[in-house]
Amino acid sequence: MNRSALDKSLVDSGEPVCNTAKNSAARLTGWCARRSEMADPWQECMDYAVTLAGQAGEVVREALKNEMNIMVKSSPADLVTATDQKVEKMLISSIKEKYPSHSFIGEESVAAGEKSILTDNPTWIIDPIDGTTNFVHGFPFVAVSIGFVVNKKMEFGIVYSCLEDKMYTGRKGRGAFCNGQKLQVSRQEDVTKSLLVTELGSSRTPETVRIILSNMERLLCLPIHGIRGVGTAALNMCLVAAGAADAYYEMGIHCWDVAGAGIIVTEAGGVLLDVTGGPFDLMSRRVIASSSKTLAERIAKEIQIIPLQRDDED
Repeated sequence: MNRSALDKSLVDSGEPVCNTAKNSAARLTGWCARRSEMADPWQECMDYAVTLAGQAGEVVREALKNEMNIMVKSSPADLVTATDQKVEKMLISSIKEKYPSHSFIGEESVAAGEKSILTDNPTWIIDPIDGTTNFVHGFPFVAVSIGFVVNKKMEFGIVYSCLEDKMYTGRKGRGAFCNGQKLQVSRQEDVTKSLLVTELGSSRTPETVRIILSNMERLLCLPIHGIRGVGTAALNMCLVAAGAADAYYEMGIHCWDVAGAGIIVTEAGGVLLDVTGGPFDLMSRRVIASSSKTLAERIAKEIQIIPLQRDDED
């Protein structure tokens, strides 16, 4: 923009125009900052989320030093601790104070009876401790996951691996990073050369366990290089984003498990699909996060579906 155009824009905005080069430069800086804020209204939210995730991680690390109060939710393998509840309360109260018009979906809030309804309103989707069973046992993969969704589309995601001190971030159109280093998926397309990640889940219903193990057997016998899992959906997906694994699939997860990491995968060049091979649905409780669409579709061909109630169903 030239000087006269800048001055005209400032006059139109009601700002006084001064002819000194210093004041023009100052006005240009301010004008650019306002334009940048208008172009990306959610950057401030993302910066705040990174700060909060780091603070939550400190709470998690400190809690590992103390005796835990462990409770059971939907099954003997679906655990929650007082730290889960404390961290979620801290995150939501801090965000509400700064952004009172925004909406929230939090794992422990839903467990306490709140609805899990996704609207077009800016919505923070929070898993205070992804990998609670790991946390209880001291298994060193525990994450704070924060996803931010507007008009039902993921805008940014933060996944903080507390014990590894790895901050994964993804912003729509801006790429994905881990501690400032850009992430790139492996782009693997050949399933027989792939390393997959998944989980056994928290259901102990015999038929569900049978399907999970049967799906693993079919994939292993294609063959593939192997199947791994670190006990948290968010970090499994971040491993795909980092190129350390080629795809992640799971059924039975919830929106708070994948809302933070989903955009990290796509911004690293990966894809999200439903386990049927169709479009990904954040509230469906199932996902394939892959380094390529070809690989995701090949995995989908081997998966038997587990019937699940959606997150947004009563």
